[in-house]
Order: sequence, then structure tokens, then C-alpha cells
Amino acid sequence: MKRSWLLFSQAVTILVAAYFVVATLQPDWLRGGMTRSGAGVALLEAPATPAGTPAPGSFSGAARKAAPAVVSINTSKAVRHPRSNDPWFQFFFGDQGTQEQTGLGSGVIISPDGYILTNNHVVEGADDIEVTLPDSRQAKASVIGTDPETDLAILKIALDKLPVIVLGNSDQLDVGDQVLAIGNPFGVGQTVTSGIVSALGRSQLGINTFENFIQTDAAINPGNSGGALVDVYGNLMGINTAIYSRSGGSMGIGFAIPVSTAKMVLDSIVKDGHVTRGWIGVEPNELSPELAETFGVKPGAGVIVTGVLQAGPAAQAGMRPGDVILQVQDKPVRTVSELLTTVASLTPGTAADFQLRRGDSEVTIKVTPTARPNQTQRGAQQRR
Repeated sequence: MKRSWLLFSQAVTILVAAYFVVATLQPDWLRGGMTRSGAGVALLEAPATPAGTPAPGSFSGAARKAAPAVVSINTSKAVRHPRSNDPWFQFFFGDQGTQEQTGLGSGVIISPDGYILTNNHVVEGADDIEVTLPDSRQAKASVIGTDPETDLAILKIALDKLPVIVLGNSDQLDVGDQVLAIGNPFGVGQTVTSGIVSALGRSQLGINTFENFIQTDAAINPGNSGGALVDVYGNLMGINTAIYSRSGGSMGIGFAIPVSTAKMVLDSIVKDGHVTRGWIGVEPNELSPELAETFGVKPGAGVIVTGVLQAGPAAQAGMRPGDVILQVQDKPVRTVSELLTTVASLTPGTAADFQLRRGDSEVTIKVTPTARPNQTQRGAQQRR
């Protein structure tokens, strides 16, 4: 017993002595992670982590996957002074000539063939469009087609080995899902911001004819238009298009066009050169209690028809003002936005079932939609 105690006390004595020697000669050894800089300043550094290991909760993987396919778009067009043709203006100020007006936006490469999705307002009226990739390659872009009613445009560039974004399913998004917005705000360079999906199906904002926006609080600023809204896996969920702002910068309310809409526009433009939509010639309104009382129908779900274009598809099928549209092709219709979107998806020339509530009864009629007139044609019809 005495021998064991003697060995223990000797070991403790040796360890204590070693501690004091190390503490005196190499005190840094006793400070975990402590190092000294070149100037001899003691610093505490975190332990090294394996290269490429993301921090917990990081979205770096999604950003690395999606960012290479998000491009910067620079546009220019020649503009003349609005009074340049006025003789008196020319007499006093001379011929002012033309000036170059530049614009900035973003785009998303969605095909190795060089197709790029962006906003129509980014490239509208541009004489020259230049695309810059994150790897610094540049190329002139041609406009394949535009769709002002959804504010989408399709560009094409001729470069090899293009990075391509992966398309996601925007119909599976839920409020509260985390998303990233990628673009080139204010021309400072590619930027990634994060947030959540704040709302879905936003409409009646007066931005586009067809509105079904994804609302997000991920920061979207001027220059982000046409950029990508992606999920945490780096898959494309939408095309950033607008913000609500009183200052010109982000205030936490941004809007993106769902990728489901963008795919439809892409296919139509590449195939036909334009987007063909169904049209029936009615003026719809939300079914408020006041309108229900005015037209003598029961308030509830559906969209009320307050006007029918004479000789239009709906009129020819027997639809009347005061009818409430409940379903189109067995798909419920609850809002004007839903009705516009559903009718637009119909094939022109192919009859579709419309379930109506007329007074106290329900009827079903067949309406054969025609191709939706473009904005110029509709304006002429309205003037007539």
C-alpha cells in the first residue's frame, strides 16, 4: 500500500513540475487554439474545418448550384429629345441628335442551347443587349420573343458549355418556405439574398395582365429584375420581377413570376413566336354582396359576369350579364385572376364546359374560345 502511494505521489510531483515548466517556457501550449501573429500578438483561432464543409443552416450549396446560371443583362437604346421634330425647338436649340439610354437587369440560363429567361421590361425597346456570365464571358443576345402580359421575355446567346439552372415545381411552394433571390442589384455584381415565401397567388396589383405572383421578403432591388428565385436546393421557383417600395429599394415585399408560368411562355414563344391564349369576351368581377344583390343572384363562390362582348365567343354560347361562373372544365373559379388564367390556358377553337349559376339554378354551357387579341387589338376593340 505504501509503495503504491509513493508511486502516485511521485507521478503527481512530476506532472506538476512539468506543468510549471511548460507554463513558464511555452504558455501558448496551455491555451486551446491560441496562436501568435507575426508581431507576437496572442490570438485565439477556431479549429480548422474540412474544405467545402458548409456551416449549419448555410445556403451555400443552393447558391453554388444556381448562381452560375444567373447572368447580368445590360441594354442600350438610342433616344431623341421628345421635341426634336418641333421647328421652333430646333431653331432655338438646334438638332440635339440622339442620346444613348442604358438599362440593367438580370436573366437566367434555362437551356444549354442558350435560351435565357428575363423580364420584358428589362429588354423592351432595346437596340443592343449584352449578357455577362458570372465567369466573365460576354455575348450579344437576340430577342426570341416577348410576352408583355406576363412581363416575360426569351433571349438567346451563342456560347458553349453554358451553366444551366434546374427548374423546380413552383406549384409545390408553401408560405414559409425559405428561398434565395439571385441577381445583379444596382450593378454591384451578383448578389444572393435570402428570405421566405410570404404569400402565394398575389394578383390585382396592376403590374401585369396575368398576375399569379410569389411574394417574398428576400431582398429584391433594381437590377434584380429577371433574376432567379430559387429554393434551398438551388432549383428555380420563379423570375424576380417587381417590388413594392416607397424609396426605390427593397422594403421586404418582392414579387416573382412562378416558373410554371415561365415554362408555358417559353414553349409558346419558341414554338410559335408568340403566346397564344384562349379568350371568351366577357367582363368579369368579384362577386361582392352588392353585385349579387344588383343582379339578383345568391352571394358565394364564383365570378360574376357584368358584361358580354357582342358576337364574342361567350355571347354566341348564350352567356349573359349576371351569370356567375363557378367552374371551367371542372376547375373551380373563385377570383377574376383565376378565371383569366384558366380561360387563357384553353385551346382556341376547342369547346370548353362552363358551369354557371343563373338566378337560383345552375346550368352548363359550351364556349368555344378564340385566340386572345393582343393589347393593340383589344384597345382598338374597346375604342369601337
